[in-house]
Amino acid sequence: MQVSKKLVNSVPGSADDALAGLVACNPAIQLLQGHRVALRSDLENIRGRVALLSGGGSGHEPAHAGYIGKGMLTGVVAGAVFTSPAVGSILAAIRAVTQAGSAGTLLIVKNYTGDRLNFGLALEQARAEGADVQMVVVGDDSAFTTQKKAGRRGLCGTVLIHKVAGALSEAGASLEEIVRRVTAAAGAMGTLGVSLSPCSVPGSGPTFQLAQDELELGLGIHGEAGVRRMKMVPADEIVKTMLDHMSSPSNASRVALEPGASVVLVVNNLGGLSFLELGVVAGAAVRCLEDRGVRVARALVGAFMTALEMAGVSLTLLLADDELLGLIDAKTTAVAWPNLARVPVTGRSRVLAAPEEGPTVEEPVPAGAPASQQVRLVLERVCSTLLGLQEELNELDRAAGDGDCGSTHARAARAIQEWLNLTPLPARPSQLLSTLARLLLEKMGGSSGALYGLFLTAAAQPLQSRSDPAAWAAAMEAGIEAMQRYGGAAPGDRTMLDSLCAAAEELRALQAPGANLLPVLAKAVQSAEAAAESTKNMEAGAGRASYISSARLELPDPGAVAAAAILRAVLEGLQSQSA
Repeated sequence: MQVSKKLVNSVPGSADDALAGLVACNPAIQLLQGHRVALRSDLENIRGRVALLSGGGSGHEPAHAGYIGKGMLTGVVAGAVFTSPAVGSILAAIRAVTQAGSAGTLLIVKNYTGDRLNFGLALEQARAEGADVQMVVVGDDSAFTTQKKAGRRGLCGTVLIHKVAGALSEAGASLEEIVRRVTAAAGAMGTLGVSLSPCSVPGSGPTFQLAQDELELGLGIHGEAGVRRMKMVPADEIVKTMLDHMSSPSNASRVALEPGASVVLVVNNLGGLSFLELGVVAGAAVRCLEDRGVRVARALVGAFMTALEMAGVSLTLLLADDELLGLIDAKTTAVAWPNLARVPVTGRSRVLAAPEEGPTVEEPVPAGAPASQQVRLVLERVCSTLLGLQEELNELDRAAGDGDCGSTHARAARAIQEWLNLTPLPARPSQLLSTLARLLLEKMGGSSGALYGLFLTAAAQPLQSRSDPAAWAAAMEAGIEAMQRYGGAAPGDRTMLDSLCAAAEELRALQAPGANLLPVLAKAVQSAEAAAESTKNMEAGAGRASYISSARLELPDPGAVAAAAILRAVLEGLQSQSA
């Protein structure tokens, strides 16, 4: 078994160190000496109010210690990773809040056997000492369609129960009222998770195995098996499958998602999902719910109850009326609770109309005119060249960057192709370059889009009054100068400038009277290609490659290769029309 890498000091001490780290960075939380217990630093302020204690195994951070604060939990008791906390520590926490003058203590426990046993035993011992203690067991799992003897597992919905109970306690509600209200809320809630990868407890290997093209539906927060495995499909389909399962009439643990229902939605990162993917899932969940006529009253998106580094997501739905929403909206100082907007998600406008562009002063050349057709053929050649180089450029970029140079150039090529199919070409070269600059700035993205946009915008200036070969040579110089001024690179820094500057040197010959464009351009292309090849012997002075140790790479710079390929495509496009 291969043990997973973890940033810990020791496996046995990882839970203690994690809790101590949170306390060290949060003056509002303190540790209870001799126990893995965290409590509010202002315990004197719970006098006369119900104290709320929760907890369980570590590895679910920010649950549960991240929810300590005014308006949420009074304290938490943490076990080792994925292990129920010790009875003695739970009892010590109850004693601490009781001695601080609380008006009773509520234990909020996720429905797992170990947690029920240990918190229950501590409750009985505390009652024997005269403490007023009650316990609510939260089971919000909607994975299993038939009721299990053990009941529904406690998942991310427990965090919403922390919030509801905390708001009630802060408002001065009695222990009995809080128990009644949170029990009702827990019964109107469901959670379902899906995972793309397992997690691994410190000192151990993965908790289960998943094929590259599989995902697990309905798993628990400790890596327990789900209800089924599925093949990978788009995020929209995964979200629909999850919501269908959660609301199916044949599911004994269903959430009654009838049209007109109002819900609090929690999109919870199980630990290792990128926030890009989390945003995709969140948008899909809101759309899917609204398509069913369900009103999304509030939406929480983030990491609320994790399973270590598991790459997965869970959806929690809480049916909520205005009174319950008021408790969700109530203020809290807990650091892990998000700063929610106190307005519904559904029913608001999400798009601001873009400002109108200024009037166009130059008329386009009718499609099919000689000049228009020549430019169109050259641009089509450039696009097909870049699309053909996508994988090669990506491979070159993996050595020094993020491996997307080819994809970025392919994205630009597809944008130009779409534009060519929809729009007559501008009449003047200056307008053509300015339009291409705007297109690439909008569609290409990244630093490449900005650099090409700079180049084309600046290159358009010398072409405003004339467009002879000398003007095109001047345009090349102007574009390069702008890239150097704002990009910070220079020839010899192992960037696209190496190819462009080599070509510009040859293109200066166009300024001589009677210069022949194609032979000069052919020499410029050869120089650009030679310069691109020479970048593999250069030490990077700009761009991502400059951050690599020694910054000397064995392959040519992908940006320089792309720039030389573009010039080659322009040459071949012109040659094909002069033959």
